Amino acid sequence: MSIDLRAEASCPAAPAAPTARASDRPAHRSRRRRGYALFALFAFPNLALIAVFAYWPIVANLYLSLTNWDFISPEPLFVGLTNYTSMLASPSFHKVLWVSLVWVVVVVGISLLLGVLLAALFSKKLPGTSVVTGIVFTPHVVSGAAIAVVWLFIFDPNYGLARVAFNLLGAESPSWTTDANWALPALLIVSIWKGVGFVSIVYLAGIQGLPTDVLEAAKLDGASSFQTFTRVILPLLSPTTFFLVITQTIGAFQAFDLIAVMTNGGPASATTTLSWFIYEQAFVRSNVGLSAAAGTVMFVLLMLITVLQFRFVEKKVHY
Repeated sequence: MSIDLRAEASCPAAPAAPTARASDRPAHRSRRRRGYALFALFAFPNLALIAVFAYWPIVANLYLSLTNWDFISPEPLFVGLTNYTSMLASPSFHKVLWVSLVWVVVVVGISLLLGVLLAALFSKKLPGTSVVTGIVFTPHVVSGAAIAVVWLFIFDPNYGLARVAFNLLGAESPSWTTDANWALPALLIVSIWKGVGFVSIVYLAGIQGLPTDVLEAAKLDGASSFQTFTRVILPLLSPTTFFLVITQTIGAFQAFDLIAVMTNGGPASATTTLSWFIYEQAFVRSNVGLSAAAGTVMFVLLMLITVLQFRFVEKKVHY
């Protein structure tokens, strides 16, 4: 079979792929520049606010921690690391760190435990569950100062409601807020009572968002309610737990209003946490440099705790 080479030669060549014209390139660059300008226009106000109200106070606090100032002197006196060395060598500051550690561990741990149990109960959709859920969540949105005043009456050893419970047991109600042995447990009770509602609601939202097919498969496999809760629901709630651990830890470190109203950091510094120590040094003793140094220590501690949680705890999170 012969091939007509002349016919092939006479066939028109396929059109070449269109190439970007040189005149289109400046237009493309102009659109990109307008896009960048629009992004900067919308992002700059937010970045400016973050820089002014978040990052600049951190830098200013770091500078003040290296000075000695009493709010009255015209200029802070630079003293270097003196505030840090004296503070870290002080036994009273070691007690403050210990009280803060106890506060954070107890508040976060018990709040998470009670919160997940309440969320599991609320998810059963029993009669009146919505009303009880609202009641449990209410303390979270009420002012901490108002809650502290109410609990001061409850803890009153002469007229408070706690006295009734102790009388039923044949014992006398302790002086909750004026006894060094009972002041910290009293604050821990109030703090947990105030925050457990938020934790339970977040856990409840997590439980309601779990895949139903997994729960049904567990039932078909013969898993009991306890086994389903411990081996299926809790692992699936690990992202929620991880979120709550971080947020509740930061909130526990910043606790202030309950301490200010109920104990004022006493008695004998029994309820002086790191946040109250910062306030006391600055606005009671006018020692701004030491207060700023304590604030820097708290900032570093929160950063380390957050980094460690992301480094180790997140590995056990099942997304």
